[in-house]
Amino acid sequence: MDAIELLEKMLRDAMSRADDPGCPPTLAEALAYSIFPAGHRIRPRLSLAVAQACGFDQPKIALAAAASIEMLHCASLIHDDLPCFDDADIRRGKPSVHKAYGEQIAVLAGDALIVMAFELIARFGAERPERLAPLIDIVGSSVSVPRGIVAGQAWESETKLDLANYQQEKTGSLFAAATMAGAQACGYQGKEWQILGLRIGEAYQVADDIRDVVSTEEEIGKPVGQDDAHGRPSVARELGLEGAVQRLEALVQEAVGSIPACPGRDQLHALMIKESQRFLPKKLHRAA
Repeated sequence: MDAIELLEKMLRDAMSRADDPGCPPTLAEALAYSIFPAGHRIRPRLSLAVAQACGFDQPKIALAAAASIEMLHCASLIHDDLPCFDDADIRRGKPSVHKAYGEQIAVLAGDALIVMAFELIARFGAERPERLAPLIDIVGSSVSVPRGIVAGQAWESETKLDLANYQQEKTGSLFAAATMAGAQACGYQGKEWQILGLRIGEAYQVADDIRDVVSTEEEIGKPVGQDDAHGRPSVARELGLEGAVQRLEALVQEAVGSIPACPGRDQLHALMIKESQRFLPKKLHRAA
């Protein structure tokens, strides 16, 4: 199996822990519903690409780290969609978790995924204890405070915020965790890979702002026009569509230029350029 197939197997195995008769069946079903079928898996794919560029000497640890990041991302989506936040009915082209299972189960499913993500890292990272503590720190910091996705979500409740910092925390932090964890899982210094993740994450958020303006619900599998509807910060609104596209291009160039020395640097550089082209809707590819 290739790395992506192994990632899916790791996620299936992690979710199978909820199949125990002692687990409330509706909660178990909601957990699987939130993870499968696969979304784009952008963050774990990025993590594994970095791990492969760094030698992939401990595949199970790298896969566990990548899977944990996807679980945390899915947890954040469950919570983002709740009525107290975005009140979104659709996610990945199907009813959001709270629409399918109710708000109480949605909250609990998100909470469970967060805990299960760290259990997964601990279970496989224990094989190389010297790598485990830095991995826990990297992933934990990306979802916590002061600069994780929880803090990023909380900024939406403030009257004043810095747009770049907001996007770095809400989106960039988990992308940074992906690149840092991929390297750390292979014995490299994760901190050196932070800029790559932050810039790719910010580029993805800019692209998301653009898609919210120009795409349809059918194209992206979730409601559009949400930034305006909820008064959220948006690069597309602040810079205009053309300015947002230019910002995305600049961020991608900064990202690939920051890739540290590693055995697979050239291949990773080429892959980042190729994958970043998918960020924009097809109708804007010529503009980019």
